[in-house]
Amino acid sequence: MKRLLAYLKPHKWVMTAATVLVLFIIVVELYRPIVIGDAIDDYINGYYAPYIETTADAPGAVPYHDTYLTRDFETADGQIYDQILLYNNDYYMAKNLSSEECDALKNADSATLSSYVNQNAVLLTRDDLKNLRHYDFTGILKAAALYLLLLLTGFVLNALDTWILQKMGQEIIYQMREEVFTHIHSLSLNFFNNTPVGKLVTRVSNDTEAVNELFSTILVKLFKNIVKIIGYAVVMLSINVKMALVSFALLPLVTVLTFFFRFMSRKAYELTRNRITDLNTFLSEHLSGMKLIQIFAREEEKYAQFEKKSEDLYKANWREVMTFAIFRPSIYLVSVFAMMLVIGTGSAGVLNQTLSLGTLFIFITYISSFFDPIQELAEQFGTLQSSLASAGKIFSILDEKPDIVKPAHPVEVNIKGRIEFRHVWFAYEKDDYILKDISFVIEPGEKVAFVGATGAGKSSILNLIGRYFDIQKGEILIDGVNIKAIDTDVLRAAIGQVQQDVFIFTGDIKSNISLDNENISIEDVKRAAEIVHADSFIEKMPGGYDAPVTERGSTLSAGQRQLLSFARTLAYDPTILVLDEATANIDTETEALITSALAKLMEGRTTIMVAHRLSTIQHADKIIVMHQGQIKEAGTHQELLAQNGLYRKLYDLQLVEA
Repeated sequence: MKRLLAYLKPHKWVMTAATVLVLFIIVVELYRPIVIGDAIDDYINGYYAPYIETTADAPGAVPYHDTYLTRDFETADGQIYDQILLYNNDYYMAKNLSSEECDALKNADSATLSSYVNQNAVLLTRDDLKNLRHYDFTGILKAAALYLLLLLTGFVLNALDTWILQKMGQEIIYQMREEVFTHIHSLSLNFFNNTPVGKLVTRVSNDTEAVNELFSTILVKLFKNIVKIIGYAVVMLSINVKMALVSFALLPLVTVLTFFFRFMSRKAYELTRNRITDLNTFLSEHLSGMKLIQIFAREEEKYAQFEKKSEDLYKANWREVMTFAIFRPSIYLVSVFAMMLVIGTGSAGVLNQTLSLGTLFIFITYISSFFDPIQELAEQFGTLQSSLASAGKIFSILDEKPDIVKPAHPVEVNIKGRIEFRHVWFAYEKDDYILKDISFVIEPGEKVAFVGATGAGKSSILNLIGRYFDIQKGEILIDGVNIKAIDTDVLRAAIGQVQQDVFIFTGDIKSNISLDNENISIEDVKRAAEIVHADSFIEKMPGGYDAPVTERGSTLSAGQRQLLSFARTLAYDPTILVLDEATANIDTETEALITSALAKLMEGRTTIMVAHRLSTIQHADKIIVMHQGQIKEAGTHQELLAQNGLYRKLYDLQLVEA
């Protein structure tokens, strides 16, 4: 939570404004029932208030027969009152009463009131009543106008508060999503080798949205509901302590239910998030490998596996739903019992004249709303747990440290292309060395090929030159500088690598060649495509260089994807060229076309090649033969044949196969 709240620092004034708005919203919500309660006591039951006779020009004077009456006791003299009485749905006027007689008549039983009305009171006509209750009608209109104003004010404040919080939440999540994606880019290849893609997708998309709830809704609503509960309690205690204590009688039961719900909802949320991650990971992996699944006809088995994971997610969601389905009705049932207590106790108070009808209405309204923030508070604690669980998963990614760290003070070097390995030992897993005491030198502009059986360590050497992994022992030097002292961006920008497994992005042809690099113009793209003869199929496509490319280049042949990879490498004009089985997916005719292009490409560049077909590397200046992580032979094609060693065996084997 402390780490999450750090994201609020740039938005502290926005959060302050939202908090102030929440306080105003609570005041408005608390005041609305009081307006109606006061209107009931002061105006609807206003006939209880006695009148005093006055003159026509007195403030607030109303005509009644041949006299004028007022309730403004400060402007009228005398201790003789006139009192309106309600009996059998009719209104009567009792005149010339003392203050004690007014109170006695208001609290009189039915028999006493009947006797007095029949002997002393005068039946009021509709016009009499309209004149005498002019104050009450006006007061009710004012109360209605005030209530409407409070509703409009609450609507505006809520809309403004929601807009502010949602905007702030989206800005924070945008920042967090950018931060996570940028950090993922900085991680080493070893991390991606051990982390499923679906898991990372879930972190960047689903988990950030879960955290969005925290900033845009949960934090302020938690504050709002806590303050609202305190506000209800304080206002109820200030109005009537006895009724307030009756209203709070079931709070211990609510507290127990809330704590139980918090525990169950936290477990349900955590389980659901884990099940979503599992399902996304499964989907990402198997959608990417759908061709392989169909080749081996494993659709039914994979469907069964998906069904199991989908069922697990269904059960987790159902558990979450059932947790809410039990908690919400339980709180509602408790609120109904609390309402029964308030109505029962309050009604008795109204009947024995110890509680006004307006006060009873206020308490009924408050008690119906009092349990809502408690219920919301418990649910928000559950959502808070979900947001914190998602935040924890996001921070677990952000806490991943890259194996390859850029030097704090990199050495500036203008890379010419001299590569030297000095007694290099390397293992992907500790002590399981792939390369063992490797030493060689490649001069600028030299063309060197690595050959050997699968697992001999050829591709590992290529990965080490670009510093995608760090070695355990020895040194790797570029132009005499240890690559650990060179900025990795500078180092990798000088290396153009063409791999056997070509990745094509969704987009168009030109973006796949330039990778949206603004420094590479469309002319550069076309020139690179022409050199590797990729233009021969690009210009035949509808749209040419603007032709759309689907995910992973599924509409292109393997050879076409490889040619695009050549064009991509050429467009970046590298100093060092790395070819890892670069012609493996090129047919014989296409290979003949690009052989001349490769010769031009290699001019003035240090070139490192890995190939199984020895015919493709015979022109190399030096061929290094690898076997079980060690260099066994080195020399030109003819020199190695003359040595009659491993290289000769590989050559003879391929010759026989041919």
